[in-house]
Amino acid sequence: MDAQEPLNIPGMSEEDLAKLKDQIAAASAAAQDMVEQFLDAQPDAVRHMMDPLNLGPAYMAMSRQLLKQPERLMETQIAFWQGFAQLMDTHSRKAAGEDVSPVVEPERGDKRFRGDAWQKHAPFDFLKQAYLMASEAVMGLVSDVSGLDSRDQAKVRFFTKQLLDAISPSNFLFTNPEVLEATIADKGQNLVRGMQNFMEDVERGNGLPLVKMVDLDAFEVGENLATTPGKVVFQNRIFQLIQYSPTTKTVYETPLVIFPPWINKYYILDLSAEKSFVRWAVAQGFTVFIVSWVNPDSRYRDVTLDDYVREGYLEAFGAVKAATGSPDMHVIGYCVAGTALAAVLALLHARGEAEQIKSATFFTAQVDFSEAGDLALFTDDKQIAMIDSLMADKGYLDKRAMALTFNMLRSNDLIWSYVVNNYLMGREPMAFDLLYWNCDSTNMPRALHNTYLRDMYRDNKLVEPGAITLDGTPIDLSLVKTPTYIQAGREDHIAPPQSVYKMRTHFSGPVRFMLAGSGHIAGVVNPPDAKKYQHWTYDGDHDSYDDFVAKATEHAGSWWPDWLAWLKPQSGKKVTARQPGDGKLDVIEDAPGAYVKVKGD
Repeated sequence: MDAQEPLNIPGMSEEDLAKLKDQIAAASAAAQDMVEQFLDAQPDAVRHMMDPLNLGPAYMAMSRQLLKQPERLMETQIAFWQGFAQLMDTHSRKAAGEDVSPVVEPERGDKRFRGDAWQKHAPFDFLKQAYLMASEAVMGLVSDVSGLDSRDQAKVRFFTKQLLDAISPSNFLFTNPEVLEATIADKGQNLVRGMQNFMEDVERGNGLPLVKMVDLDAFEVGENLATTPGKVVFQNRIFQLIQYSPTTKTVYETPLVIFPPWINKYYILDLSAEKSFVRWAVAQGFTVFIVSWVNPDSRYRDVTLDDYVREGYLEAFGAVKAATGSPDMHVIGYCVAGTALAAVLALLHARGEAEQIKSATFFTAQVDFSEAGDLALFTDDKQIAMIDSLMADKGYLDKRAMALTFNMLRSNDLIWSYVVNNYLMGREPMAFDLLYWNCDSTNMPRALHNTYLRDMYRDNKLVEPGAITLDGTPIDLSLVKTPTYIQAGREDHIAPPQSVYKMRTHFSGPVRFMLAGSGHIAGVVNPPDAKKYQHWTYDGDHDSYDDFVAKATEHAGSWWPDWLAWLKPQSGKKVTARQPGDGKLDVIEDAPGAYVKVKGD
């Protein structure tokens, strides 16, 4: 029913309907006033405990807007009950032996109800469809409330989805037929094992369950992960620099240095041998370096973005020059390290030192946060204050808080599926190198994290000329003329592709934008031999992400060869392969080095 059409309820006159609407609005307004008065009467500390994510104002604003259109509430409820009646009818006909189609089905990619038990047992099929129908009704109601601020709208939509995911019947023993079948077959031993798994996760999480996503005993860094041969040739308090041993007799003159995100371990780009971007790049004839960031503890509470720029990026540039004798280099920045790399390029251009960077490649990195996706919902003033309070004692944000935030972006896949598998089914998670890396996360220095949340996500200062000063120098991204390759992931929930695309509009040099299939990790770690996913390119003019998607050509498989074809012509002549330690830097230890083995809290 169109929201502008008059609402009709059989048996009710227009006058009675108008009175009912007024009564509902008055009752709802009175109830909301009581809630607001109660909250206002509480001390700040109590309000913070009751609403640590500062969701109350957004939901109150939504309620106020809905009160102005009570017919919308009534329409939603009537539509739901009509659908429910249809569901009752189809199940009655199904029970009579008639072949009927479901009233509602899970969205594409929803794995919660794919088991046969959800279809073959009528009560659970009914429960599944009723849940999906109710979820659709609620999300439809909260997702398009006229007059609501766009940020409040996004916050309400995101956190309502979190609640609906949490109460899914698939997450509970007596409403999940697959769990019930397993419990009967296993005489309840699955629940015993599940409780043991839960207690182990609580112990590992220091009092809060840190859900295990992978067999933690199946992998070891330096043994079956991060095994590409190389040496640590430089280190300071911020990072270790690894130079990899060549596998070709000659290498390109221009070396390649990679800056992975400091919120994770570097070996996402050096997983098992067949998935390693590092190993592949070495095999293409490049002298490859990678930064292994420190896993910070309390001593790093006051370490800032300036420190990471000076002691991280700039010292890494100097170390690569010393190791190779090359006056310039190619650089790669992944995720947050790509954001910082863009700022560093602007700094170098402002200082007249940009010639040392031959090209820059960005993996799923953002500089313009105006469309930064759901992570931006955690960056209003009160939420930043809450996050800062979590860091106050230790001086850093521990890996549990970081992991939960990222996992919430795909809660059914990254939270609830493991709750069901580990605690209800009593199973151990599988051995999967990428998930092991995902669990081996790092801490985040307090000052650095606050700067990133406030200046980038909340205030979007990086795209404002002069709004950010690095190492005493105001920066302007529009000065950057370095040849640039930008990779985005089409299904990226962390750095949405439309946000990544915006980078190309802020640089003034030549830019190649490429869209990869899959998301933030699998979209990057996609070796050619895997023959997985796809990528899209377009060499003509395009002025928006949607315009690029409409014009781009799809190619099967990995995008790595496309990047290689772009990079090789800029890499100079071939020279004798460089061994770690041949230059002015001495070997400190074997790769993967000591820093990557330090565990987060």
